[in-house]
Amino acid sequence: MDLYYKIVLFVLGINLGSFYNVVGYRLPKGESILFPPSHCPKCNHKLAIYELIPIFSYIFQVGKCRKCKTKISFFYPIFELATGLLFVLAYSIFGLSIELLIGLIFISMTLIIFISDYLYYIILDEVLIVSSGIFLILIFFLNGIEGVGSATFNGIIAFCIMFLIKQLGDFLFKKESMGGGDIKLMFVFGLVFGFEMSLVSIFIASFIGLPISLFMLFFKQNDERIIPFGPFLCLAGLIILFFKIDINTVFEIIMINS
Repeated sequence: MDLYYKIVLFVLGINLGSFYNVVGYRLPKGESILFPPSHCPKCNHKLAIYELIPIFSYIFQVGKCRKCKTKISFFYPIFELATGLLFVLAYSIFGLSIELLIGLIFISMTLIIFISDYLYYIILDEVLIVSSGIFLILIFFLNGIEGVGSATFNGIIAFCIMFLIKQLGDFLFKKESMGGGDIKLMFVFGLVFGFEMSLVSIFIASFIGLPISLFMLFFKQNDERIIPFGPFLCLAGLIILFFKIDINTVFEIIMINS
């Protein structure tokens, strides 16, 4: 039965991964996620059902459009596979529970943000609002109305702290240091993790992002020097989620290394 649930979640994950890629790519441009149907961006060939099977269509078509033979980015099957594996990992950690649903929604939100922020430097309000609403409903079933109130309070505190960090960064660097989407994302992190771990996520994201950003800036060929912070925050959030890191764990690590 355990294997059955893992297979179901993997299949669900790779299919949703394909959909999340469309959402992250189209919505920031104001395009419909339904129309036009999936097509080759080069020759506008409308993809048949058998060309839309996640991962396998890419393999069967040898990574090329069936019509014009234009190469299809390897990113698509990798993104779909990653979504499926993350869904299975969430089940392995949380089992069949409300925490699993929270984990799946969090994974979904972060993957869409990763796409939209990396490509367009935009964290979609629609994604944050829908995710927040679902989180609050799940928190209600998990911890009741008091849990919803506590989560909302933590979200507001995390939002305010991130806003103050942005203001300080704008003052120090004499330009916009981060986007408004990052601040709103902290509200959602506060709902899920509490405001303390939301702050920890900023440090984890910065620790991960600094060497990667330096590498990207060094090898970038154009003059564009903007590195979105959202993907690093999402990665930090996934680390906290999967390793079940809480503030007590952080204090223990600090005490051990002090």
